[in-house]
Amino acid sequence: MTPRYPDVVVQLSGQDGNAFAILGRCQSAARHAKLKPDVIAEFRHEAMRGDYNHLLATCQTWFTVQ
Repeated sequence: MTPRYPDVVVQLSGQDGNAFAILGRCQSAARHAKLKPDVIAEFRHEAMRGDYNHLLATCQTWFTVQ
């Protein structure tokens, strides 16, 4: 499955696995890729709607996760 924003690459492996650290890393990558603030807010809202596994799945649905 191709992510919604495949050009936004987020390095998660070998990083802090804390949910807030993951969320911050994804938001930072999205800002760096110049996604609009409302798109980033939509990602954040979706990512925070569930548990840790939902957060990881949302990251993979939206961005290229390494």
